[in-house]
Amino acid sequence: MNQTMEISSWSKDRVQALFDLPFSDLLYQAQTIHRANFSPNQVQKSRLVNIKTGGCPEDCKYCSQSIRYNTDVKASKLMNVTDVIADAKLAKSDGATRYCMGAAWRRPQTSHMDNLCTMVREVKALGMETCMTLGMLSRDQAIMLKEAGLDYYNHNIDTSPEYYEKIITTRTFEDRLETIGYVREAGMKVCCGGILGMGETQNDRAGMLRLLANMDEPPESVPVNLLVAIPGTPLEDAEPVEPIDFVRTIAVARIMLPKSMLRLSAGRRTMSEELQALCFFAGANSIFVGDRLLTTDNVEYDHDAALFSKLGLEEMPPESETTSTSNVLDLAKHVVS
Repeated sequence: MNQTMEISSWSKDRVQALFDLPFSDLLYQAQTIHRANFSPNQVQKSRLVNIKTGGCPEDCKYCSQSIRYNTDVKASKLMNVTDVIADAKLAKSDGATRYCMGAAWRRPQTSHMDNLCTMVREVKALGMETCMTLGMLSRDQAIMLKEAGLDYYNHNIDTSPEYYEKIITTRTFEDRLETIGYVREAGMKVCCGGILGMGETQNDRAGMLRLLANMDEPPESVPVNLLVAIPGTPLEDAEPVEPIDFVRTIAVARIMLPKSMLRLSAGRRTMSEELQALCFFAGANSIFVGDRLLTTDNVEYDHDAALFSKLGLEEMPPESETTSTSNVLDLAKHVVS
């Protein structure tokens, strides 16, 4: 087997071998690959805003925005463009270089597309990287967003194909992959990851990462979310993930997806500084900033600034998602084969 195949084709046994490594060896390999592709002390700051809250017909068992669950989230209409741009300007002034817009829909309606495209164009005009998550897309909708200048489209697979139907029944795993395919066809970058802490096994975490890494073109952006157990949802009493297991998954993701931005997303508010530091060492290099994510609380700006200072981390400058000239194949061939 040639080196390229060793890097691009991940078997179940090879992924499990990574999870089975001694913790220090795993982190060493993850940090080595991370340094070959990114500045080890830079973290991208992103802002996530809910441009349309609640009222979603899907039954995702983790989500406070589903109409099927009794949560405190109230449905709202799509934000107007002026308010979105004002929020983006504030985010940029606070150091965010990436602006992510999420809407609680099964899929956007045709009547929404003009406003959505205007949002993209206006945020891009601020010099910020753009991302949207709007549910499923048609091929034509993906093309419209690309033509408006959208950089990334987020559509998470959430978990492994085998565990997926235990979490969501109103859209299939194949539906997810279809939208990702339309995004690729349109020429946008893919933002796709999952959630830990929904009752899945380590095999499910390995299966999720294996599917992402074995895509013809792996996602350039991979959010790794720690479940925020929201009262009123079916997962409100879910067993928390062991911190070391969470870091181990981050490290395996970095080895398997060496050139992807690895985003430490939901759940940071419950993480200790030590846990976050280990995640950064394992290869995470993006966070969401601001006091809110979609419907849950996030870490305050001051706390993030203090943590960055303690760890000697810097804000990643715009348009710095480039790989180094180091040969990642030479590094990865030393990873478990």
